[in-house]
Amino acid sequence: MRHSATPGPRRAALYVRVSTADRGQTVENQLQPLQEAAARLGWTIVAIHKDEGISGAKGRQQRPGLDALLKGVTRREFDIVAAWSVCRLGRSLPDLVGLLGDLQARGVDLYLHQQALDTSTPSGRALYGMLSVFSEFERSMTQARIFSGLDRARSAGKRLGRPPISIVKLNRIRDALAEGRGVRETARLLRVSAAKVSEVRRSMAGQVNTGTTNPEPTA
Repeated sequence: MRHSATPGPRRAALYVRVSTADRGQTVENQLQPLQEAAARLGWTIVAIHKDEGISGAKGRQQRPGLDALLKGVTRREFDIVAAWSVCRLGRSLPDLVGLLGDLQARGVDLYLHQQALDTSTPSGRALYGMLSVFSEFERSMTQARIFSGLDRARSAGKRLGRPPISIVKLNRIRDALAEGRGVRETARLLRVSAAKVSEVRRSMAGQVNTGTTNPEPTA
């Protein structure tokens, strides 16, 4: 991994998070071992970012501490980011891979206390390649589960996609359009999608152009 050419101690940012479900866990409990690691490894702590009472399932926008951390990473304010555990950063492998990608692109290392991981070491750097493989595997398995579920639904005779609109509602859409209402207004009034209203309007225009009077639009 690329490192800062700036001489002197490495600049470290600490990130800690606890959720309401973390019994007995506090940000102070997480900070202490990180501060001890910084002293032992000769880092200079330049920032501490905290998210308290926030689930790891929340995205960056709902985690102000993580958002501030990543903004600092983008500005290259740190040489290494330290967290108490991988579960403090996110709840899924893709989350971790995405974060590691952001850090790697900026030449910033990651230290995880519980997992004894430091990407500034050769064994830690090897994790990047491993994580990308596992992330691809997870995406493939998710796709396979989706396609398998669709196949089972088809085999059981279940209809996939939106249910068909009733003839009564189709006629109400036609009437609203014939009265001069727009697509969005009609969709809002009748609580149907704008795409369906547009489809009915195209069908009505086709009837006028061909001189037909009564074909039903596809549902």
